[in-house]
Amino acid sequence: MNLPYKKLIIGLILILAYYLSKANELTNQIQLTQNDVSIEMPLIIVQSIPVDISVRINNENYAKEIEGKIITISVNNKPINVKIKEGLILLDYKFEKKEDFTISFSDFYYKKKITPIPLWFSIIPPLIAILFALIFKEVFTALFVGIFVGAVAIYWYQDTSLFVAVFKGLFAIVDTYIIESLTESGHLSIIIFSMLIGAMVNIITKNGGMKGIVNILSKYANNPRSGQFITWLLGILIFFDDYANTLVVGNTMRLVTDKLKISREKLAYIVDSTAAPITSIAFVTTWIGAELSYIQDGINTIGLNESAYNIFINSLSYAFYPIFALSFIVILIVKQKDFGPMYHAERKARLANTLDANGDDNTFSNKLNELEVSENIKARWYNAVIPVMIIIFGTFCGLVYTGWDQSVWNDNLIPFSKKLSIIIGNSNSYKALLWSSISGVLVAIVLTVSQKILDLKATIDSLINGFRTMLTAIIILILAWSIAIVTKQLHTADFISQALVSINISPQFIPVFTFVLGALVAFSTGSSWGTMAILYPLILPASWLIAQNFGLDYNDSLAIFYNVVSAVLAGSVLGDHCSPISDTTILSSLASSCNHIEHVRTQLPYAITVGLVSIFIGTIPAAFGISSWILFPVGLLIMILIVRFFAKSYNV
Repeated sequence: MNLPYKKLIIGLILILAYYLSKANELTNQIQLTQNDVSIEMPLIIVQSIPVDISVRINNENYAKEIEGKIITISVNNKPINVKIKEGLILLDYKFEKKEDFTISFSDFYYKKKITPIPLWFSIIPPLIAILFALIFKEVFTALFVGIFVGAVAIYWYQDTSLFVAVFKGLFAIVDTYIIESLTESGHLSIIIFSMLIGAMVNIITKNGGMKGIVNILSKYANNPRSGQFITWLLGILIFFDDYANTLVVGNTMRLVTDKLKISREKLAYIVDSTAAPITSIAFVTTWIGAELSYIQDGINTIGLNESAYNIFINSLSYAFYPIFALSFIVILIVKQKDFGPMYHAERKARLANTLDANGDDNTFSNKLNELEVSENIKARWYNAVIPVMIIIFGTFCGLVYTGWDQSVWNDNLIPFSKKLSIIIGNSNSYKALLWSSISGVLVAIVLTVSQKILDLKATIDSLINGFRTMLTAIIILILAWSIAIVTKQLHTADFISQALVSINISPQFIPVFTFVLGALVAFSTGSSWGTMAILYPLILPASWLIAQNFGLDYNDSLAIFYNVVSAVLAGSVLGDHCSPISDTTILSSLASSCNHIEHVRTQLPYAITVGLVSIFIGTIPAAFGISSWILFPVGLLIMILIVRFFAKSYNV
């Protein structure tokens, strides 16, 4: 190659190198100011709970230069390699203590003092609410104080003075928690459904329909024993949804049980202790979809070659608490005995001289029981039965309609019962409840007006008054949902779970541990569904891995797995029954027009008794391989003996 060409090539290389260096220098000269980067951190930071931190690059030139590249940033003076995507850096960080949190890269530097809320504090707000409710027997103040304590703590740990945190926490009850609880479509659906049920019951009471039902049921429910049994039977028959079960049975049977001098506490107990237990274990319910989805997630995590539906079916042989809870009611009814606070409530009702054996001081501020029917109105049972049946069967039809899947229905390999379970499991239960309840109200109006029992104005007045009767319960529901938001923000369930999961136990004790854990979480949060959503993903994979690590074979591990699946469900229902902040417990008090705290106080000993029998006669022995065919009869026998030796008859 000639010398001129060599010089030309060398010159071009030097020029290219010069411009490349200038380009790099230009890039390096991009200096980031505080406005070029925005840091997004969650307002609520709880100790030991990972939080997502977003670092967004607002400087377009710098963002383009580093797009898709891996750069090194410093987090608390520790280098971390992160990848840039669309000008965004995502960090997952866990705060263990109070610290000066720093982020730096290029010329950018960020520093903020972080004081995480101690995880143990997460149990305080619900605990205060529960203790206030049980001690002062006033649920409004209890729930309000629980929300207030949680809200103040949240603001106080955001480096706000206590004085300011008190005011912010107080205002947040209204502008944050109550508003957020009301913007949840499911919560609004329950409020509207409850109002419509109240309106319908008010109308069918005013038009003589409820009196007609009382007259007919009185032929069969002519004493406290038969009255309680019919209430229990109705609870079993309305098995597909616990909300519909609670509101329909409680409102329908209240006048009958009043006439038979059955206490409101006993009515609320029967209503509450049939609704969730039967709904949780029946094949075709609004619960089945959530249960199957949680089980399927657990199966996918551990790679089991089993179907979620098959696991659910097999887990029913370990469903000791729901089945024992339903059976215990029948034992009490047959023996005509009670113990604890329920005994005193029932004895007081039997000794009362009026049909309303409960008194104004013991009601749930639901004055439906005080409605009087004019003497010139003929009591016709069908004016009440038709609207109620429309709600019952309308809900079922709505569940099928909203969950309909033609491919599932046409699959000949799927049994009919499983098809129905899958369809209803995929349904929109809230829509079904709303459609059926508005239909029941409209039919009640048409029946009342068309028969000229009441004119249109009086009928609509009854409807509006029915709405009013639900106001107290709706306020309590809203407050209960609000404290549930607080417990979610503070990770109450995580605290309980971490505290108990850290215990090293053998596989045979995992089911009972799960049962107790589920009961504690449900009791603290007031939500059986929320408990299932938290525990199923946590416990199912852990239980399988522990069983495998202990050397159990496939079948033994699967038996433990079935037991754990059932234990999560059973523990959730038990905790829900015991919790005064549970929405279903509140609805049971509402439908039965019973003082809410008295309902909790009288039901608690029964729920705990059944829970203990379920643990020691059911869950633990089953984990060691004893057949359920033996355990269920033994458990029933133990409960019969408990009632025989510890319960008392009324002798009135």
